Amino acid sequence: MDDKKILILGVGNILLTDEGFGVRAVEYLETHYRWPERVRLMDGGTQGLMLMPELLECDFLVVLDVVLGPEAPGTVYLLEGEDLRKSLSFRDSMHQTDLLDTLITCHLAGHRPEAVIIGLQPFDYKTMQVGLSPQAQALLPEFCRKAVEEMARRGIVAEARTDQC
Repeated sequence: MDDKKILILGVGNILLTDEGFGVRAVEYLETHYRWPERVRLMDGGTQGLMLMPELLECDFLVVLDVVLGPEAPGTVYLLEGEDLRKSLSFRDSMHQTDLLDTLITCHLAGHRPEAVIIGLQPFDYKTMQVGLSPQAQALLPEFCRKAVEEMARRGIVAEARTDQC
């Protein structure tokens, strides 16, 4: 994977508590780690189809998001293939087109990146409030460490910044 362009995309609505977890995770990864030049980190928010130019430019897509799965809040999920729709941003998005449909559109345009989701089962994703729930905020560093480990397993190696707390 040394020559592939990687996009780490944090998605979600920061106005709905833990729904913004993916955005906060990508901010954390950008602040606390150094990434190879071929890796781009991006706040994708709720842009849906507007993300298509970025998706067309990458070979491998890592999406950080919240996932509604069968486990308890705080569970970390790794989703690939057909499981992508378990991610909130990959299913029936309220914002334009969901990300899976955007990937399908990329495929029709001639380039669909390989995609994986690293997600967290949210504690609260319905309360309109800027900021994560206290429980999700407490899990953010551990979630990001697990995400970095998963990416390293796939050949995307980051260095922890020593100038951070």
